[in-house]
Amino acid sequence: MLAKRIVPCLDVDKGRVVKGKKFQDINDVDDPVKLAKRYSDEGADELVFYDITASSEDRDIFIDIVKDISSNITIPFTIGGGIKSVEDFRTVLLAGADKVSVNSQAVKNPQLIKDASEIFGSQCVVISVDAKRNDKASWDVYVKGGRENTGLDAIEWAIRAQELGAGEICINSIDQDGVKSGFDLELIKKLSEVLTIPIIASGGAGKKEHFLQAYEAGADAALAASVFHYNEIPIPELKKYLSDAGIPMRR
Repeated sequence: MLAKRIVPCLDVDKGRVVKGKKFQDINDVDDPVKLAKRYSDEGADELVFYDITASSEDRDIFIDIVKDISSNITIPFTIGGGIKSVEDFRTVLLAGADKVSVNSQAVKNPQLIKDASEIFGSQCVVISVDAKRNDKASWDVYVKGGRENTGLDAIEWAIRAQELGAGEICINSIDQDGVKSGFDLELIKKLSEVLTIPIIASGGAGKKEHFLQAYEAGADAALAASVFHYNEIPIPELKKYLSDAGIPMRR
């Protein structure tokens, strides 16, 4: 079995790492380069950088920060936020990213998934899906940092993204974001039943057991922010706990 991955997430706004709850009540946390280096040194498997207001503000990503982070870490690095074109993919990959995460623009222009995967390889293309439960026992896809409901079904959109060439799906539960009550296990399980590409679970991590539950539900990686930012769950301690529980981990 492939090793499961631990992925700290840097949500960046105006050059600083921030964190909120359910995509609101955003608070300042720390310097992104400093945090990135810490996670790399602590044994995180990958790192994700989201420029969380690039799409809603219709601007380019903070490329200088991307370059600074990539020169200070030794682990794979995913960049997202404000990616609109194949040229944007090229720019962030040349700046040091290993993968590129697309959300709003992929919904607006699904052809971007196909074009990017054909040019750079599907392993570079991560489709980030911000999903929120509706009153029909399913999940809607939101864009622009969780500000706009597209009306798309999250499961159907993930399947389509896979068909277009996405190499991974990062599923962000808006309902669980920052709440620390656990990942949306039902959503993860439903996705794992219909997808063949890796699933990154995001939104809801509050204790070590939540990571174990996410992997058991079918996630290949688990992404978290505040529990790592504030050292509530040290990464080496988490990896030992998961390994002792029978989850294959890179040590």
